[in-house]
Amino acid sequence: MSENVKWPGPAGLIPVTSGKAEDANVHNRNYLNNILVEMRIIDAMLPDKHKKIFGTEFDSPIMMPAFSHLNKVGKDGKKPMLEYAKAAKALNILNWVGMEPDDEFKEIADIGAKTVRIIKPFANHDIIFEQIEFAKKCGAVAVGVDIDHVPGTDGKYDIVDGIAMGPVTQSDLEEYAKFAKIPFVAKGVLSVQDAVKAKLAGCSAIVVSHHHGRIPFGIPPVMILPDIKTEVSGMEIFVDCSIDTGYDAYKALALGADAVSVGRGILSPLLKEGEKGVVVKINKMNEELSELMMYTGVKDTNSFDSSVLYIR
Repeated sequence: MSENVKWPGPAGLIPVTSGKAEDANVHNRNYLNNILVEMRIIDAMLPDKHKKIFGTEFDSPIMMPAFSHLNKVGKDGKKPMLEYAKAAKALNILNWVGMEPDDEFKEIADIGAKTVRIIKPFANHDIIFEQIEFAKKCGAVAVGVDIDHVPGTDGKYDIVDGIAMGPVTQSDLEEYAKFAKIPFVAKGVLSVQDAVKAKLAGCSAIVVSHHHGRIPFGIPPVMILPDIKTEVSGMEIFVDCSIDTGYDAYKALALGADAVSVGRGILSPLLKEGEKGVVVKINKMNEELSELMMYTGVKDTNSFDSSVLYIR
């Protein structure tokens, strides 16, 4: 990626907002907006967006997010977690599910979309093993742990829904991955160090993410992504946070991601229209992704080239 132009502002640096975790999306958005794309039209053709993830071919490298707790929001008798699983199935894209009790995870899995279950880093490791096993019984294509939920906001281990979280060591990850016997994911990687440790532990994939701002002053995931891509190979690298358009997805894919998760970008249409709203949103993103692939001569999802990107 060309780096001949500095960031705007004092000393060429982008403002990092207040340092509050909830401001991180502004930082991510600014970073994505300041990546520009050159045009390569000659010999360009209609791109093939199919992407193989965990050995299964999907229609797009754009994936669903690992939402949690949305079934409490239900509208018109619809459960949002089920609605976006239905959209994933209709679109033939990979579905992700965050913290849900086993019975609700089963209800989601029964929709039939290829699904990944992400489990919190419970202090009681027995819960992690139990949820891995249950996910496998429900047909999950992969399982993983939210490593970025280890710290809370008070300098202690996190507590989620009244349940204590705990540390995740490299040896813990190795145990989980061996126990799973299906692809295992470390979600919430935001450094080369953690990426390398996840690979050494036997993880099949990582999600480069800060969970929409869990760490104050956190580096934008797409900013650290190229360094991670350079240092680890032989594992799938996904990214999320502020991926709201197909253009955002393109930039992340060109920077080295194998696939990307859209997050809050589908939340409003999901809660308003359910499956239909999500399908419309993702289809629009796929159109934008195809458009930018054509403008840059990218013929398929294995042909992205970071040399078309420039930091403004």
